[in-house]
Amino acid sequence: MILRTLAALALVPLLVAPADLEAATRTATAAQEPSAKIDLNSASVETLETLPGIGPRTAERIVEYRDSNGPFQKIEELMNVSGIGEKSFLRLRELIVVVPPKREQVSS
Repeated sequence: MILRTLAALALVPLLVAPADLEAATRTATAAQEPSAKIDLNSASVETLETLPGIGPRTAERIVEYRDSNGPFQKIEELMNVSGIGEKSFLRLRELIVVVPPKREQVSS
């Protein structure tokens, strides 16, 4: 009887482990995945078009704004682009990022 109880208890981790293993695998996979955020300062028109609600013309306006005004300093500046209001921005804010451009080092 004791052996059967011990054998049954030994199987419990095998019954519980797959769910824990699956959760741990999902967490580890999410941590390893690269950020899917799009950098407003380096994205091409084609890349910007992958954002929800951004068509070819709006993507072109984003690049034109960046070319005319310099790199974006913060993501909220996206609302300065014609065709992107607060509602659109709120939909996009978790999908975009502003990475400052690399400065060239001046050697003396």
